[in-house]
Amino acid sequence: MIKTAKFGGSSLSDATQFQKVAAIVRADSDRRFVVVSAPGKRFSGDEKITDLLYRCAALASAREDFSAPFGRIRDRFLSIERDLGLEQVHIGPALDEIEAALGTGRATRDFVASRGEYLCARLMSAYLGAPMVDAADLIRFDESGKLDMMATECACALLRDMPLAVIPGFYGVMPDGSIRTFSRGGSDITGSIIARAVHASEYENWTDVDGFMMADPRIVPEARIMHAVSYTELRELSYMGASVLHEESIFPVREARIPIHVRNTNRPEAGGTWIVNEGTLMKEHRHGIVAGIAGRRGFTMITLTKDNLHKQPGFAYTLLKILDRHDITAESMPSGIDNLTVILNDTDIQGKMDQLYHEIRTELKPDTVEIASSIALIATVGHGMARTLGVAARLFTALHEAGVSSRIIDQSPKEMNLIVGVDQRDFENAVRAIYSAFCE
Repeated sequence: MIKTAKFGGSSLSDATQFQKVAAIVRADSDRRFVVVSAPGKRFSGDEKITDLLYRCAALASAREDFSAPFGRIRDRFLSIERDLGLEQVHIGPALDEIEAALGTGRATRDFVASRGEYLCARLMSAYLGAPMVDAADLIRFDESGKLDMMATECACALLRDMPLAVIPGFYGVMPDGSIRTFSRGGSDITGSIIARAVHASEYENWTDVDGFMMADPRIVPEARIMHAVSYTELRELSYMGASVLHEESIFPVREARIPIHVRNTNRPEAGGTWIVNEGTLMKEHRHGIVAGIAGRRGFTMITLTKDNLHKQPGFAYTLLKILDRHDITAESMPSGIDNLTVILNDTDIQGKMDQLYHEIRTELKPDTVEIASSIALIATVGHGMARTLGVAARLFTALHEAGVSSRIIDQSPKEMNLIVGVDQRDFENAVRAIYSAFCE
C-alpha cells in the first residue's frame, strides 16, 4: 500500500508544526511520498511565505527595495532551521542565492514564488532523514504551459523504489528549464499528480480542519463534518462557494480512482473526510441523504416572457449568443411554456446591463423583460436525493416555515443538486433552514 501525503501551509508554519508532520509521517510506513507547501500563517495577522515572496518579486520588478519582506522570509526559515536543530542544512546560502537573483532581475515571478515550497522541502527532508526530490525533476509542462501528464508520469518513475521522499509542491518545469507554478493552492495539485504517478492507494491531504463541513460554519456553527463525499458532489459544492480542495487537484486522482482523505494535522485522530468515486459511497458514511449545502450571493435574474415561446426554435440560442458576445456565462436557465429565466453573476454583468437589455429587446422581442437583482443561490447536494421521495417537499416546507420565499427553482437531470434562488437578505436564514431539515 502506498500513500501520498500532502501537507498545507498551516501544517508547516513553524518548527512545532514540522514536528507534528514528522510524527504523522513516521507513524505509518505507507506514507512514502510527502508533498509540502510553503509555510503559512502562524497566527492572525501573520503573512504566508508565498505572499511575502510575491511581494518581493513585485518590488524587485519595479526596482524598489525588497529587503524588508525578504528579511521576514529569511527570519522564518532560519528560525525553523534553528528550532529543529538543523543548522547542518545551511539554508542561509540558498536564501542568499534567491535574494541575489531578485536583486539582479534574473528571477521570474514564478521562480521566486516557488522558493517557499523548495526551502520548506529541504528542511523537511533533513528533519525526516529522507531525500528531497525537486518538483522541477518531476512535474513537466508543455510549450503552452499545460501540464504534460505523460512526461510527468515518466519522470516520476524514479520515485517508485524510494521508501520515503519529500517533494515541494506548487511548481514544475517548462521545456526550456524555467520554473512554472500552478495557480494559488497548487500544492494540492502536485500532491494529486504524484499520487497518480506512483499509483498510490490513497492521497492524504493534511490541513488545519477536521474535514469538510456540511454547511458554512459561519452560518451554521453546529454544522457536521462530511464523513464521505463523491468527487461529483464536491465539484457541485465547490462551484456554489464551499471552501474545499483546489478544483484542479481532483482530476488526476479521480481519473485513477484514488480516494482523497482530508485530515487535520493538529488532530490526526479525527476521522476527516473521504472523497471517493460515486460507487464507493456507503450509507454508513452519511448522516442522511444530503452530502452538503452551499450557496453564493450576488446574482441577477432576467425573466423573458413571450406567448408560445416554447414553439419558437432558436430563442434560447439567440439569448446565449447575446450573452457570449459580452463574455457572460449563464449560471442557470430554467424555462416554461411562455417564459425563460437566465441567472447571471453580478460580476459578469457589471457595466453591461444597459447594452444587454437593449440587445435582448431588439433581437428577441419578448413581450416583457423582468430584472431582479440581489439574488442568492443555494444548492442542496446529495446522490441520495435521486432515490428519495419528498426531497423537494421537505426543502420547501423548511423554507416556508422559516418565512423564506423561493424566487427560482432548478434541479439537475440527475436529481443530485437542487438549487433555489432567494433574496439575498434571506440567504443565511434559508441555509440554516435547509440544514435543519436535512442534517439534524
